[in-house]
Amino acid sequence: MELVKCSKDTLLNPLQVVCGIVERRHTLPVLANVLFRKTADTLTLTSTDIEIQIKTQLAVADNGEDVSTTVNAKKLLDILKSLPDAKDVALNLKDNKLAISSGKSKFNLQTLPANDFPEMAKTGDFSHKIELKQKSLTALLNKADYAMAVQDIRYYLNGMLMIVEGNQLSVVATDGHRLAYANTITEQDLGEKKEFILPRKTVMELQRLLKDNDEDVTIELSNNQIRFMFHNIELTSKLVEGKFPDYQKVIPKDYTKAVHINRQVLQQALQRVAILSNEKFKGVRCLVESNTIKVSSTNTDQENALEELDVDYDGDALDIGFNVHYLLDVLGNQKTENIILNLGNSANQSVLITVQDDEAFKYVVMPMRI
Repeated sequence: MELVKCSKDTLLNPLQVVCGIVERRHTLPVLANVLFRKTADTLTLTSTDIEIQIKTQLAVADNGEDVSTTVNAKKLLDILKSLPDAKDVALNLKDNKLAISSGKSKFNLQTLPANDFPEMAKTGDFSHKIELKQKSLTALLNKADYAMAVQDIRYYLNGMLMIVEGNQLSVVATDGHRLAYANTITEQDLGEKKEFILPRKTVMELQRLLKDNDEDVTIELSNNQIRFMFHNIELTSKLVEGKFPDYQKVIPKDYTKAVHINRQVLQQALQRVAILSNEKFKGVRCLVESNTIKVSSTNTDQENALEELDVDYDGDALDIGFNVHYLLDVLGNQKTENIILNLGNSANQSVLITVQDDEAFKYVVMPMRI
C-alpha cells in the first residue's frame, strides 16, 4: 500500500516539523515513532510525548486506500536526509514494514500498529481563542524564555506564565533568581483575566516552529490544554498545574535611581570580565558612581579583571554584585541600543532593567554577595 511518492523535501520538511518532540528513550516504544495516517488525498503526520502533540499534513495522490502506521522517527529522518536531493522518494507499507525507495536506494523499517499510538484526546471546550501574528508571538516568547527554570523542584517554574486580559497578551518567566515580563497588544478583546502556564518544552517547540513573519497564529484554550495552529501545523499541549508566583510583587515600582547605558558596551564589558570570574558562582561586582560604572571580577587563583564604563548617572554610589549570566542573558535577547538599570537604595535590593523603546518589558535580577 502506497503512503506517498514525492520529492525528498516535500516529505522531509513536515517530518522535521513533528520530530522535534520525539524522545529517543521511552518506556513506551511507540513514542519513538511518528504516526502516518493517509485519508483520501491527505497524509497526516503526528508525534507526541504524551504532554505535547504536533500534527502537520501534506497532499498525496488518492489511490483509493486509507492506511495508517507508525515508524521510528529518527531512523526515517536520517534516511531521508542522506538521500540525494534530485531523487523522488516513495513510502510503501508491506508486511508490517515500511519500504523506502529512492532511485537505487532501498530501505525497510519495522513498524508498530497505529492503534498503539497514544494520540492526545481533546479535553474540555476550546472556547477561548486568540489571534495574532507569528512574529508578535515569537518576539514575546524570546523576551522571557531565558528566565525559565530548568528542572526546578518547583515544577511550575519550569515553564512560562501566559496572561490574557483585555487587549493584552503577557508572558512571565522566573527561576527564583531573576524574572522577565513582557506583553503585546492584540487586535481583539481577550475578555476577563485568565492565567495559564506553558511547559518549557512547549515554549521551545514554538520557538523552533514559528516564523518571523506576518502570517497568523491561532491560539485556542481549554481548562487544561492549549492548541496553537499556524502554517499547516497544529501543536497541542497540556498546561502545567500549579500556582505561579505573584510576579507583580517582584517588579519594583518605586525606584528613583536610573543608570542609562549603551546595551552593547555593557554586554561586551561583562563578557570580558566574566572570563576571570569564579567558575562556580560567576559573580561580578558593579560599582555605580557619578557617570561611571566599574565592573570587576576575581577568581580563586587571585586573578582579576576591571572595566570602567561611562554612563548617564548622577545619583548616590552603590556597590552591588550579580551572577554575570543573568545580565548577559537579558542583554543578548534585547535589540535596543540603550537600556536602563533602575536601582534601589541598597546592595540587597533587586535591580530592574528596562528599555526606552519598550515600556512593556521588565527584567528583575536579584543581587548576590561577592
